[in-house]
Amino acid sequence: MSLGRSVGLTDTGRRRRRNEDSYVCEPPLFAIADGMGGAQAGEVASRLAAAVLNEKALEPDGGGELSEARIAELIQEANRRVFQRSNEDAAASGMGTTMTVALVDGPGGTVAIGHVGDSRAYRVRDGELEQLTEDHSLVNELLKSGRLSPEEALSHPQRSVITRAIGTEPDVDVDTFTVDARPGDLFLLCSDGLTDMISDGEILRLVENGDGDLDAAARQLVQAANRSGGGDNITVVAFEIEEGVDDAVRTKRLDAPAEAVSTSADEDTLSGLERIPAVDTAVFAASDVREHLDSGPAPELEPAATVEPPRRSSPPRRLLPLILLVLFVAAITVLVVWGLYR
Repeated sequence: MSLGRSVGLTDTGRRRRRNEDSYVCEPPLFAIADGMGGAQAGEVASRLAAAVLNEKALEPDGGGELSEARIAELIQEANRRVFQRSNEDAAASGMGTTMTVALVDGPGGTVAIGHVGDSRAYRVRDGELEQLTEDHSLVNELLKSGRLSPEEALSHPQRSVITRAIGTEPDVDVDTFTVDARPGDLFLLCSDGLTDMISDGEILRLVENGDGDLDAAARQLVQAANRSGGGDNITVVAFEIEEGVDDAVRTKRLDAPAEAVSTSADEDTLSGLERIPAVDTAVFAASDVREHLDSGPAPELEPAATVEPPRRSSPPRRLLPLILLVLFVAAITVLVVWGLYR
């Protein structure tokens, strides 16, 4: 058994201004991180988490337990970095991110999974789609307790509220487990921007319609999510398991589909944690100015033209004799009247 083709694709969606998702597609290591927070904090959190994995040139380490331990260690390191940045940077206070990681052990025929949040891992085998991870979300807790039906969960207003995230506490509880892998299996990691927009049945249909073309399948998944509203950033990472040993692992990082460019000016919304403080816009205005100044000398400005206030016009000169005559006549009239009554 060996790791076959793999692909990664992320898209902003139709309702967000920025993409706060990050992904890792570095065989045999794959991951999804979906950031959350005010301003650009969600983007910072997901990129910090992904950077931890990108820094590590991992190789299959020969055993499920060892792979799980390694994944847990990496996720804890990601948690430490995001939490530290959150405490050092007021603009990033309270930020967090989900994280779902997969590490393939080809010789062992297994895939180790590490998981925090509601980004998901699926396995497609023999025409069936199996969700491998369990969402750490409020809606899932309500489902498990029987207080919410599957139909109600699909439209619940708090379906994006998560109960566990990377970077919000000094330590994080990481779910780790190992699943078997067989030739022909396809593994899919995705953010909730996909699963909130289309059903598991639709995901399976689009993957199978790709007829083994991972590139086409990834694009169709993103396009379908956007056609359904594109309410959040959409990220998919997929990889195949093949028969035999193939040293030339084929990996692609696709550009977002042209039709999926964001067309709305709606504000970003929080995804889950409501611990993000309001940030004074003056802070960002000042930082924007500093960023502009750091990029080079400011252009010289031409002096503004001086505008003089309009002058009050004086009475026309030709009116003066008439005014004097009126005053003279008035004076004579007063004298005459005074003389008569004396």
